[in-house]
Amino acid sequence: MTPLITRILKFVMIALAALLLTHPAHAGRSCESKPPDAARITKGLTLAERTHSALNASGAKVVLLARAGQDLSKYGLNYSHLGWAYKSSSGQWLVIHKLNSCGTSEASIYRQGLGEFFLDDPYRFETAWVVPTPDIQERLSALLQDDRRLVLMHTKPYSIVSYVWATRYQQSNQWALETLALAMEGEIRTREQAQAWLQYKGYEPTTLKIDPLTRLGGRMSAANIAFDDHPNDKRFSDRIETVTVDSMFNWFAAMKLGGAPSILRL
Repeated sequence: MTPLITRILKFVMIALAALLLTHPAHAGRSCESKPPDAARITKGLTLAERTHSALNASGAKVVLLARAGQDLSKYGLNYSHLGWAYKSSSGQWLVIHKLNSCGTSEASIYRQGLGEFFLDDPYRFETAWVVPTPDIQERLSALLQDDRRLVLMHTKPYSIVSYVWATRYQQSNQWALETLALAMEGEIRTREQAQAWLQYKGYEPTTLKIDPLTRLGGRMSAANIAFDDHPNDKRFSDRIETVTVDSMFNWFAAMKLGGAPSILRL
């Protein structure tokens, strides 16, 4: 076998093990029953293997890792979801991120290998990551390996468009952002405190233009979409302010919290 095939088979075994250990089944997916696509599985594992090599070559121990799970181009966005990836003591890269279960109104925090992270039926096989400054990496590395601390900012009720400065719901990118605040400021104990720190540090969310009919249709047809945490003046003027991958990448660059995004695509 060629070295590439050998490495892909290794990722297959890691991904299968993760699928057995992660609860519940279909985390982050719609739970739609459809047969596996061998070509997409191979591409996902290839992307995982190449990402693993690239992250090793970067010399980083923690990165902000994104994937293109949905097509958000109509909003001018490139990536839909991210998590914190860190290099474990065994040399494997693991991703900690928040996932909505089967389109329900709740979500949980998961620790997964790169193989499973890229097998979640992406819109396109592309990833991007930002390497934080050494100080941020050190603080995050300690937090991400502490099972108690890494869930302190987690709120179970989920909305894919949760308001950036509210705590009724929480979407995946919002959890990652608030967890960064927790890592950087030792006095933070609540989500409100984390959000105050982020405002002080100049974080600016993405403003999505979503009209009333789209909002109504989304709220009535999906349990994981809610708009009632947004201030009325913003919501009724079709301004939905939420945390996105692109806004986090922009903030990292503007505040010099890390380097420019690296992109890898198949």
